[in-house]
Amino acid sequence: MTSEELRALDKAHVWHPFTQMRDWNAPEYEPLVIVGGRGSVLTDADGHTYLDGNSSIWTNIHGHAHPKIVQAIQNQAARLAHSSFLGLTNEPAVRLAKKLTALFPPGSLPRVFFTDNGSTAIEVALKMAVQYNQLEGRPEKCRFAAFQGAYHGDTAGAASLGGIEMFHGRFTSLSFPVMRIATENDLAALDAETIRSLAGIIIEPLIQGAAGMRLHPPGLLRTLREWCDRHDVFLILDEVMTGFGRTGKMFACEHEEVIPDFIALAKGLTGGTIPLAATLTSEKVFSAFLGDYAEMKTLFYGHSYCGNPLGCAAALASLEIFETENTLEALQPKIVLLGELLRDMADNEPHVGDVRQCGFIAGIDVMTKKGVPYPWQKRTGARVCEAARRHGLLTRPVGDTLVLMPPLCFTEEELTQAVGALRAGLREVCGG
Repeated sequence: MTSEELRALDKAHVWHPFTQMRDWNAPEYEPLVIVGGRGSVLTDADGHTYLDGNSSIWTNIHGHAHPKIVQAIQNQAARLAHSSFLGLTNEPAVRLAKKLTALFPPGSLPRVFFTDNGSTAIEVALKMAVQYNQLEGRPEKCRFAAFQGAYHGDTAGAASLGGIEMFHGRFTSLSFPVMRIATENDLAALDAETIRSLAGIIIEPLIQGAAGMRLHPPGLLRTLREWCDRHDVFLILDEVMTGFGRTGKMFACEHEEVIPDFIALAKGLTGGTIPLAATLTSEKVFSAFLGDYAEMKTLFYGHSYCGNPLGCAAALASLEIFETENTLEALQPKIVLLGELLRDMADNEPHVGDVRQCGFIAGIDVMTKKGVPYPWQKRTGARVCEAARRHGLLTRPVGDTLVLMPPLCFTEEELTQAVGALRAGLREVCGG
C-alpha cells in the first residue's frame, strides 16, 4: 500500500493514544507511517530516515532489529508462540524469572509475576500489597501514598496513583484510596492513624517521567526505604521507564543501594520488541499467599498473555546482549557527552530554561526569552519536535519539555546529531 492509502485508512479507522484526533484527521495533516527500523534509525513509508530520539516511547534498548533478539523471537515462534500460564508453564518464562531475580542481591526479590505492560505490573503490586495485609489480619492497611506529578499507568489502580490532573483528573471517582505527598517532609507530618492505614508507598526512582523528567532529590530513595522499614509499609518502585540501563545502572534503585518490596518492570524488558512486564517481590510476600484452596489465599489475578514465551525469549536475548556487548560500560562515556551537549545547549540557546539529566535521560524546558513558560495551549514543545523531525530526529515532548531518551546503542555521533536537531528545531520555532 502507498503511504497515502495507509494514512487515509488510518484516519478512517484508528484511534491513537494521547492524541487529539480532530487535529490528526485534518485533511492537511500527514501522519508519519513508520515501516522499518534498524539500530538507532527508523524509516517511514516515503523512505525518509530518522534517529529514534525517544526509544519508541521509552522502550527500545539495543536498537531496532537487533539480530540476537530477532533470532530469539523467530526460534521461539517456530516452537511455541503462546500457551496459557494458568496451570501451565513454559521454558522461556522459567528461565527469565531466574535471570531477573539474579539481577538483585541473593534472596531479596526471588518471586516474579509476569503481566503485559507497565500499568498491569503496577496493578498486581497494589493488589498483592492489599491482599497480603488482609491475609496478615490487617485489613485497615489498604491505602497508598504516591508523589505529586507521578505517573504509573492508566489502568484503574495504576491511574489512581497518578498525580497529573490532565491524565487522571476525570477518573478520580473510580480511584483506589491514595494520598498524595510532595516531599519526605510530608511523611514526617503523618499521624499514627494515617500511617497504620498505609499498605505501600510508590515512587518512580530518581526521576519522574511524564511529569517532565523531574529529578527527585538525592537520597530520597534511601530515606523512603528507612521510613517504610520503621513503619511496616511496603516500598514499591516503578522502574518501568528507568529500568534496564536508562540511568547508567541496570536499575535506578542501585544508585542508592535500595531494595524495594515490589519492583515493576516493563518497557525495556524485551529490548523494546514485544509487550511484557514483570513484578518482582519477596519471599515474605509470596509465603503469605500459601495455603489450602479453601482458605482463599490465592491471588486471583492474571492476563491471557502472562508469561508469553515470545516476550520471555526476547527478554532473555536482551539480557544476554547486556553481558556480551558490555552495554552499561559502553554507555558511560556517552552519558558524559550527553551532559556536555546539554550544558552547551543551555548556555547558548535563549529559549532553553531548565535542563535535567539522569543517565541517558534528558528533559529540556522550552521557555520564552525572559525565562517564562509559553502558554501551554500553543503546543510549543510539540512544534519544536515537529521541526526537529525535519532535521532527522523523532521524539515526543511532555508538554513544553523536550525529551531525549535514545536507545543505549546510540553512537556519540548520533547523540551529537540528535541534540543538534533539537537546537535547530528550537530556533525555527522560537527564534534566536
